[in-house]
Amino acid sequence: MFNEQTYIQRRKSLISMMKNGIILFLGNNDSPMNYPANTYHFRQDSSFLYFFGINDPGLAAIIDIDNNKEIIFGNDIDIDDIIWMGPQPSIAERALMCGVSESKPFSELEAYIKSNLPSRKIHYLPPYRHDNMILLEYLTGIKPAEQKKLASVELIKGIVELRSKKESQEIDAIEKAMDIAYLMHTTAMKMAKEGIYEREIAGAMEGIALANGCNVSFPIILTKNGQTLHNHFHDNILKNGQLVLVDAGIESPDFYCTDHTRTFPVSGKFTEKQKEIYEIVLKANEEAIKLIKPGITYKNIHLEACKIITDGLKSIGLMTGNTLEAVEQGAHAMFFPHGLGHMMGIDVHDMEDLGQDYVGYNENVQKSTQFGTAYLRLARELQENFVLTVEPGIYFIPALIQKWKNENKFSHFINYNKVFEYLDFGGIRIEDDVLVTANSYKVFGKPIPKKIDEIEFLMLNNK
Repeated sequence: MFNEQTYIQRRKSLISMMKNGIILFLGNNDSPMNYPANTYHFRQDSSFLYFFGINDPGLAAIIDIDNNKEIIFGNDIDIDDIIWMGPQPSIAERALMCGVSESKPFSELEAYIKSNLPSRKIHYLPPYRHDNMILLEYLTGIKPAEQKKLASVELIKGIVELRSKKESQEIDAIEKAMDIAYLMHTTAMKMAKEGIYEREIAGAMEGIALANGCNVSFPIILTKNGQTLHNHFHDNILKNGQLVLVDAGIESPDFYCTDHTRTFPVSGKFTEKQKEIYEIVLKANEEAIKLIKPGITYKNIHLEACKIITDGLKSIGLMTGNTLEAVEQGAHAMFFPHGLGHMMGIDVHDMEDLGQDYVGYNENVQKSTQFGTAYLRLARELQENFVLTVEPGIYFIPALIQKWKNENKFSHFINYNKVFEYLDFGGIRIEDDVLVTANSYKVFGKPIPKKIDEIEFLMLNNK
């Protein structure tokens, strides 16, 4: 938790963007795994964390703009709770830690909200947990099916504006987390060898996060089947000749995230075929990073990466024809079907719960409907102090390849006969975390090996 002035200033900035009404923040609750007392690890709502910093369940907060009031609602623990959990700060004490002087029992939230309906606007964010959807209906009468549509666009835009530009202390928090991310990924490279289960490496990586007081920022993707973009299955035994794709990050004790992907050979040595594809992805990663600066749209950087990938695939006979036309028409997306990257911060996909159209797009950059390009999570103009990921990839997805071949799709750009030689290849992705600076960019952290000679040296000297 940062100092109280941080949260006071953030709330003042938000209020300055709003006209009137009551801003309602619903914190998260404990979520049972299989019975009420056996819960998943608690994680507070990210916007609640951003404006109030309190990582405890059972809380809500309001900012009453018109009456200049801020109140945190929650219940103090009783002796039964103390027996199981030990002494805990009171709600009033926790509220003061973020600069809120007034607190009330949770039961009083209902009266506060309902007494101001329907005469005043209640601003709320789109809920993503069903218990909060039920609570919101109870408080406002808005049914869950209507809540996303009726969420406050004014509030969403204000929060996106604030959270997109990282404060210096947020940037420092992300940078500090990078050493653990480095250790996780280099450990994975060192452990990979024939006969080991994927789950052994994934378990060791998560253990590193936990041992350093952190959590993983999302379930670890670690797989020999890198062609499946979000593959959380870890029960395969690794064999020489295979590639391992590892996409993983940590969430630091102050909730800031890292997100890196590395792809490396089980044997510690890339084959010539693997090298050819890997070097194309690496070039797309490095050249895309070099283009990052304020004012350029991330969609344009994405398209430049697509051109690099298309040129590279042409050079080894997998694609043909005019590069610009191939990218404009979307032929490259059979190999690269996702966006170049996303915003990162308190969430690994920062603010995605608020709606991708508000986070990654704006009035100047609209969402594409084209396969592949439509999946961009970030497309709008970059600004100083944005934090984002750069993660190009090349994948050979048998079902997609077969579908497009059957449809004779882009046969003037794709050499299907050659592509069918790669059906068992898998996929390669390389991802780094980048800060947009005043005139350029800064890659976070100690560089995790990503050049072929760096990876092979690390792996072959730790077998």
